Amino acid sequence: MAVPLRDDPGPGAWRREPSTVVRPAPAAPADPVGPFVIVAESQVAEAPLEWEPHAHPMHELVWVRGGTMTVRIGDRLLTVPEGRGLWLPAGVEHAGRLTAGAELSDAFFAPDRTPVAFDGPTAIAMPPLLEALLAHLADERLGAGVRARAEAVVFDVLEPAEQQFALQLPGDPRIDPIAEALLADAGDGRGLDDWALELGLSERTVTRAFRRATGLSFAQWRRVLRVHLALKLLAEGFDVASVSEQLGYAQPSTFIEAFRRVVGATPGSFSFRSSSPHRVSGKPLHLS
Repeated sequence: MAVPLRDDPGPGAWRREPSTVVRPAPAAPADPVGPFVIVAESQVAEAPLEWEPHAHPMHELVWVRGGTMTVRIGDRLLTVPEGRGLWLPAGVEHAGRLTAGAELSDAFFAPDRTPVAFDGPTAIAMPPLLEALLAHLADERLGAGVRARAEAVVFDVLEPAEQQFALQLPGDPRIDPIAEALLADAGDGRGLDDWALELGLSERTVTRAFRRATGLSFAQWRRVLRVHLALKLLAEGFDVASVSEQLGYAQPSTFIEAFRRVVGATPGSFSFRSSSPHRVSGKPLHLS
């Protein structure tokens, strides 16, 4: 099963399938909830969707079923797999990509009436109770008392996830060509010595630049990037062996071990096509 060919999206951008539907910034009314705090909605992507960079006047919580969403905020990439959500504070500019067939849900929160706060964009745990409450709040027929009680419970269970699926992009012109090449083709097998020779730098310079810009070594950064892309491919229905090959691993066992070292679970644990949210405990993917 082959991954569709990507268009060339330009320096620093993410890969784009030819069938991707690019949409302008989605509209979000400044105050769509009247006296209440939360409004929720959902949609299903028939094709890969991409939203241009935009910001909302309200806090936004997004989560998906049957796929993944990738969000780019400045020089950070954040992956939202099934069973997790992403909190985007009001005013934070972001762009998003959604895999085909995924159901995207989001909820907007009036900033001046939201009694919880997070330190910037934050991965949110999405237990079944929270999903059910937000789906309940999507019903415009709810009475005032019922809505207010449901909102109160939402704030009781709204908590950060144990894993923050974030990757810091370098933003250093000396090593940005490496990041751009790997974003375009994560299976690129060139090692640190190859890149140093190609860029006319010493291996020590490349290593120090990656550490300074991302907090990770070159090998660690590439491994985390590959896990981000693996989550997307797994959500699209590719099996572990196929994902391993496409990401440049010689053996599936090597990929499985690399995935486990980053996430704390095996790729097979991520069954995004299941009917219930998936939870995995383990160490953070990478806190930027």
